[in-house]
Amino acid sequence: MKKDVNYIVSGLERSGTSLMMQILEAGGLPVAYDDSRKADKNNPKGYYELENGKIIDKLRDEEFQIKKYKGKFIKITAYGLQFLPKGNYDIIYMIRNIGEIVESTTKMTENKSTCDKEELRMALVFFEKHMLDELKKKESKNFRFIPMFYNALMNESSKEAELGILKMRYPEFDVEKAKQVIDKKLYRNRSV
Repeated sequence: MKKDVNYIVSGLERSGTSLMMQILEAGGLPVAYDDSRKADKNNPKGYYELENGKIIDKLRDEEFQIKKYKGKFIKITAYGLQFLPKGNYDIIYMIRNIGEIVESTTKMTENKSTCDKEELRMALVFFEKHMLDELKKKESKNFRFIPMFYNALMNESSKEAELGILKMRYPEFDVEKAKQVIDKKLYRNRSV
């Protein structure tokens, strides 16, 4: 990994960003997070965030010192990507079945959402399409985009191939150690 690159794990909330941070750490890649947001029933292995997930506001206000995390992966959910300052980026973007994200979000908010599941699904589909289009437009030698599929990571027959993509990009990544942290018991909101 290069010391002059900002490494980001992103995706919609509930898309598997915390799992990807665990995978990267287990695979021997440097990650940065603190214990400001504790593990809970929704993420029993932790959230792997910095500053209690409040860095989006700080990025927007140009108060987050992203430069101090160069050479390490940090987690910034999809909405925050629009506030990244100019620089060199590798962004691993987690993609998950939208229906599963809706189910997981609904359970996490304990059905306190003001919109119904179909409204949430439509909003997420629109937002993710917009974000992916924007990322693809920005892709250049200074902005690299690596899509990773949560559902492929949860499937025994495709897990190794999906992790192999990371191995090709980061030769020091240990696929065997990374596989150990993928816990299918935590795959609780499946598409039917």
